[in-house]
Amino acid sequence: MAAIGINRQTEEMSWVSADSKISHDQIEDVESGAKRVQLNEERVILTEQDNKLILRKTDKAILVILVWVYFLQILDKSVLGYGSIFGLRKDTGLVGSQYSLVGSMAPIAQLCWLPFASILIVKVPHRILMSALVFGWGLSQTCMAASKNYAGLLATRFFLGLFEAACLPLFGVITSEWYRRAEQPLRVAAWYGTNGLATIFGSALSYGLGHIPSSTLKSWQIIFLFVGLITVITAPFVYWKLDNDVETARFFNEKERAQAIERLRANNTGIGSHEFKWSHVVEVFVDPKTYLWFSMALLLNVGAAVTNVFGPLILSGLGFDSYVTSLLNIPFGAVQFLVIIISSFAAQKAKLKGAVLAVLMLPVVIGLIVLYVLPRTSANVAPNLVAFYLLAFLFGGNPLLVTWLVGNTAGTTKKSVLMVIYNIGVSVGNIVGPLLFTTADAPSYLPGLRAVLGMFIAMVAFIFAQWALLIMMNNSQEKKRVANGKPAKITDRSMTNTYSAQDEIEDGNGAAALHDLTDRKNDEFVYIY
Repeated sequence: MAAIGINRQTEEMSWVSADSKISHDQIEDVESGAKRVQLNEERVILTEQDNKLILRKTDKAILVILVWVYFLQILDKSVLGYGSIFGLRKDTGLVGSQYSLVGSMAPIAQLCWLPFASILIVKVPHRILMSALVFGWGLSQTCMAASKNYAGLLATRFFLGLFEAACLPLFGVITSEWYRRAEQPLRVAAWYGTNGLATIFGSALSYGLGHIPSSTLKSWQIIFLFVGLITVITAPFVYWKLDNDVETARFFNEKERAQAIERLRANNTGIGSHEFKWSHVVEVFVDPKTYLWFSMALLLNVGAAVTNVFGPLILSGLGFDSYVTSLLNIPFGAVQFLVIIISSFAAQKAKLKGAVLAVLMLPVVIGLIVLYVLPRTSANVAPNLVAFYLLAFLFGGNPLLVTWLVGNTAGTTKKSVLMVIYNIGVSVGNIVGPLLFTTADAPSYLPGLRAVLGMFIAMVAFIFAQWALLIMMNNSQEKKRVANGKPAKITDRSMTNTYSAQDEIEDGNGAAALHDLTDRKNDEFVYIY
């Protein structure tokens, strides 16, 4: 195999001797990482042309699968809203807050299962885990078409959420293990942007399937069956095509695998490990960043849940019939998609995820204020529609938060656990959001809108708090480097638009970059804003 670093024994001894304060756990992390990466005497030669070729191959083999599977996950989750405008509530006898509870059942199931998901993501090969999850939630969605009452809907939505629980954390970890930090925002935007595409497709699909005449199946049952079966048949394809990690990628030859690993060196986040490390778990809970990530995930996804579950009902409250209401969600999906792509591109170019994230919250706040102030009358249809579409800006937040989180976290177990905690925040937000809105408040839903407005104002405050904390942590990292005889300032080559090899003088020696170390244990790690 082509060379990837310097001699293993020399590397471990030189790196350990560079910091006399290194703990026993850190030495174990280095040794376990060295077992997974072949280290010889010279580092791999990698040009910008090689870098582009590897990136292109990775996009074709990995990103395409992530985009399609995440599209299905969002589609399966969101068709409940379309079912509601095609008679689901009446046909299944839902009354009071029962529809809200059905909407919250999937995230409740996710909340129950997520603590175990962090272990599965580390221990189970990605191609096996993802294909099993896809089959499970696709089957649950298919069975949902057979639900005849409140209990049946609760049960099928529970299993839907159970299998979807690991999806977002798994996708975040996969993206961080295959791409440089500068490449991650647009890749996360590519698969997360399917939120908008799923909204567009789901709206058009429900409009078309809702017109199918059937004496045995209701319109909402046809919709559920269609999307569920597509997901089920996707599972074996995922198992066939997905690769587990860079080191064993079948679409690379031996030289390209070595180059693919080398180009990830500047990330300083390792290249993955199948060892679940409890020391990483402890670090997650003593890291103040964790609680800010969780809070932002919760607040942001309260609003997302509102648009997914109650968006069609808010539109129907403007006086439109079921078919027009489904079509009016198409522009909302288009805005979602454009906002996600444009905001992620802006964050990548400006290298300021926090600032772009804060700017995205402003249209959301304006939209909520307008929906709260204006009555749902025929004279106010246009401004209410514009205000509703402004809420789509919030969907640009999650991909930025995911890339901000994974880009500031090193260590496979730590990253997995932190992504799970982030998704717990997402699930709690998805549970709380629909419960803030009850059918008794239709068509204005003023109490719910007032609560969500307050949450998004708080969201902006948390963004700036995280930004300030990352600046403080970078200052702390500089002090560690000086104490260890290294330059205080090092070049973060993971955030450059083109590939350039690590320079041992300017960038530290890079010896720890490919090992399974956390960001707090690697003094060469640079936090990004």
